[in-house]
Amino acid sequence: MADVIDHNFENKDKLARALAFRVATELKRDIEASGKASMLVSGGSTPKAFFTALSEEELDWTRVTISLVDERWVPPSSDRSNAKLVGEYLLQNKANGAAFLPLYVDGQTAQEGATLLGKQFEGVHKPFTVVILGMGTDGHTASFFPGGDQLAEAIDLKNQNAFTAIEAPGAGEPRITFTLPQLLQSSFLALHIEGDEKQDVLKSAFGEGEVADMPIRAVLRQTIKELNIFWCP
Repeated sequence: MADVIDHNFENKDKLARALAFRVATELKRDIEASGKASMLVSGGSTPKAFFTALSEEELDWTRVTISLVDERWVPPSSDRSNAKLVGEYLLQNKANGAAFLPLYVDGQTAQEGATLLGKQFEGVHKPFTVVILGMGTDGHTASFFPGGDQLAEAIDLKNQNAFTAIEAPGAGEPRITFTLPQLLQSSFLALHIEGDEKQDVLKSAFGEGEVADMPIRAVLRQTIKELNIFWCP
């Protein structure tokens, strides 16, 4: 089981500001140490307030590369695109100078994109300074979905591929995701969830059961990286 540090907050605003401050601190530390920093973030509605708070943090954003933990295989113009979300909420204010690397490759299938992106990301600063995961009420994280056709590959700690294309009944569109071993190559790993329902899901995930039923268990049960859990009602 991973070493877990819980960070609980009264409301979404306090969580967003605290997480933004911690992430900014980690980014600054890496910039001072190596001259650059990198961050992978998750999509969905949960991180919007965090993105906005982080975009207002003072640091040298021109030295930061931002990308996504995973992405729906849709163009950035789509309302379903995580890249669009990041552009609207994070790459604003002081953070508008950061570099952003999308996970969608126009004209390619998700499977083809996984290969191309693997080469593209070879030069990105690693270990990633910060990786922020989310979690769905079905127990998925990143695009590690229950029933995913490539789930076993995506969470295999021996997998040397950076990305996996995956399709699953609950995923909607085909998706592309960083593999679990890649996500664990991070200096600061966090899980950001909100609401009592997701807290209950997480409690269930800590219990007994198959990883395939609640893939967040792959993160909880690994022993490579400390996990910081940020939660509020």
